[in-house]
Amino acid sequence: MRAIVLDRYGPPEQVMRLADLADPVPGAGEVVIRVAAVSLNSWDVDLAIGATLVRLEAPFRPKRRVIGSDASGIVVAVGGGVTRHRVGDAVFGELSAAGWGGFAERVVAREDALVARPAGLDDLTAAALPQAASMAWQALGGAEAAAPGGALQGRRVLIVGAGGGVGTFAIQLAKRGGAHVTAVERAMWKLDALAELGADVVAAGVPDGADSHHAFDLVLDVVGALPPSQTSTLLADGGRAAYIGGSPRRIAQVLFAGGRLVRQAGVEGGADDGAEADAEPTRSIGLLAAVPNRDLPEIAALAAAGELRALIDGPHQLDQVPEQLARLRSGAVLGKAVIGLG
Repeated sequence: MRAIVLDRYGPPEQVMRLADLADPVPGAGEVVIRVAAVSLNSWDVDLAIGATLVRLEAPFRPKRRVIGSDASGIVVAVGGGVTRHRVGDAVFGELSAAGWGGFAERVVAREDALVARPAGLDDLTAAALPQAASMAWQALGGAEAAAPGGALQGRRVLIVGAGGGVGTFAIQLAKRGGAHVTAVERAMWKLDALAELGADVVAAGVPDGADSHHAFDLVLDVVGALPPSQTSTLLADGGRAAYIGGSPRRIAQVLFAGGRLVRQAGVEGGADDGAEADAEPTRSIGLLAAVPNRDLPEIAALAAAGELRALIDGPHQLDQVPEQLARLRSGAVLGKAVIGLG
């Protein structure tokens, strides 16, 4: 089979190449799928360049030779004990917890890393959904929040870094739930598309001034653009913020300063020291710990019904993976870049 291989860390266009590899063989509890489409994620860029957190696990050379996590295709072989899928089944899913390997014509994965692709959902859209749509879904609060008249009804949502996969899905899901959505994206050429998805306000920078002070019930920072101290000033009483990505420095700020900032944010002026010590936090700030594939059946049903749209950049050819990862790294992708093999 053909695959894109990664032999050392560096810019994707310099360290990744097309190669011929042996077809994978399924072990117990595993299936092999013929990949019809695979999408690109920022995690793929991190794995290729050897980002700080990646090098903590593999400091000198990549741990995985073939990366790529969000794939859609057809089951072509099954290992012993497999009960969820059969040869010929259309499946898709996120493979980041199951060995990666999506940038190839075939990939082997545990059967629980894949779910059935419903009729009416094409491979390109299916490949675009797993990581990005799941993160958006879980950050917003899941099915209850995304349902019309649910927990987001009438709430004010700010999405920072809204022009990528997570952001474009989050806009649609928040609007479906009845929220007022402000979408922030520094690449101004993406703003019209975000408005077309339903965002009530689009801007190239985070709103500043009295109008934005404690204005939002939910802040999703997809790219880690805001320090937690600034996010705290944007949150309304009882609001919460979820960081979905960001630099190691930003992640550390959220982890180590977020709890203190949350507690301080819950104390309004006029309280004495004793009252401040006993006050319960009324705003929360934290990192999203997304659960892969858990919500894909519900998300896929929405997409198959036309209620959730993937903005697809592509389809591109398999040998263009390095080039497209370079584009993703530069911020030149609107929505999801997708490789088509089918």
